[in-house]
Amino acid sequence: MKNLCFHVAGGVAAPLLRAAGLLLCCFYLMPVMNAQPGPTNAPAKLQVATFGGGCFWCAEAVFQRIPGVKSVVSGFAGGTTANPSYEDVCTGETGHAEVIQIQFDPSIISYEKLLEIFWEAHDPTTLNRQGADSGTQYRSIILYSDEAQKAAAEKSKAEANPHFHSHIVTQIVPLTNFYPASAHHQNYYNLHANQSYCQFVIGPKLHKLIDKGVIPQEKEK
Repeated sequence: MKNLCFHVAGGVAAPLLRAAGLLLCCFYLMPVMNAQPGPTNAPAKLQVATFGGGCFWCAEAVFQRIPGVKSVVSGFAGGTTANPSYEDVCTGETGHAEVIQIQFDPSIISYEKLLEIFWEAHDPTTLNRQGADSGTQYRSIILYSDEAQKAAAEKSKAEANPHFHSHIVTQIVPLTNFYPASAHHQNYYNLHANQSYCQFVIGPKLHKLIDKGVIPQEKEK
């Protein structure tokens, strides 16, 4: 009789234990299944802007000093010759302009703000010339990467035009290829600040833009 009781009790207890186990599993798994994705610290995706406003040494030095700009590369774009050298571009026969390609963080600075700085950083009303630098390679040009950049550039150009005494002649064209210049032309002002062109052209331009509040005051080294 005792064995029969234990047999019956065991038969009843087993399903109950299994049910209790399933309930415990559900209890522990529910928070995991209902958890929502938490915030991440992943960096914002960088975007690219490509501008030409005369000598790329000047443009590079300006945009390197803008908060939110992560890198600036001097190079050539807007022409038809593949992989041109600096000497090739200087002939005026490649169709390329001296340009800079900027990588920027749009969570810190917008493409529209970069365009505003672009208008301030050079004279967009002189055709194929910036100061003493003359030739099609020194033309004012914006090369857009997509339709949103094209629309922003055209809007910005229209808004900037009344602020100049002459009509803006800046080209707005699609970016097809960008060819970086040789290492000698990269980070030029920072590495050659005592060179005459840097002292008499780039340096005064930077100070002028600092005085106007376009770029931040440089910290004392």
